[in-house]
Amino acid sequence: AKTERVFLFSSESVNEGHPDKVCDQVSDAVLDACLAADPKSKVACETATKDNMVMVAGEITTQAKLDYEKVIRGVVAGIGFDSYVDDLSSVDSKGLSDKTCEVLVRINKQSPDIAGGVHVGKDDMDVGAGDQGIMFGYASDETEDCMPLTHSMATRLGKTLTDVRKSGELWWLRPDGKTQVTIEYLQKADGSVEPKKIHTVVIST
Repeated sequence: AKTERVFLFSSESVNEGHPDKVCDQVSDAVLDACLAADPKSKVACETATKDNMVMVAGEITTQAKLDYEKVIRGVVAGIGFDSYVDDLSSVDSKGLSDKTCEVLVRINKQSPDIAGGVHVGKDDMDVGAGDQGIMFGYASDETEDCMPLTHSMATRLGKTLTDVRKSGELWWLRPDGKTQVTIEYLQKADGSVEPKKIHTVVIST
């Protein structure tokens, strides 16, 4: 017979200044700029950042005339990265500066092999996939947005950190940040789970 059990479940969220999110936003901005000028653009763009450097690399076929450096610096500025000092003890450095960061662009046109397998010579309803990904998940009745409660709390805490930083209320916060929420759950005999209490909250910035 199944019995009840108590377990802990955690979710984390990173802020817009976290390196992973910076890279996502730069790649997204390049894609958006391509599609705005040429809706038929084919974009495979990856971004990396480290020590006041941002690099975009990949394969892009588009009629758009992009100033990649302008797009990249605009994203960095929008996040709030405006100072870099090559000194880990510096209290003024945010780790990245939209004005002084090195920008590397390594973009070529899309491989003809990929183009032939994905869209060239194909009907609109017969296009292939240039990349593959497998995702899975489920809706939860714990919250109104159907996300796990730990996830909703972590992302809302992170959003609040960003809001009070950009408003100047907590001017000393930096763009990079991470939140993690752990909740204690009760799993009932029928398999359903019920959040009982918040166990741990971690905020790093």
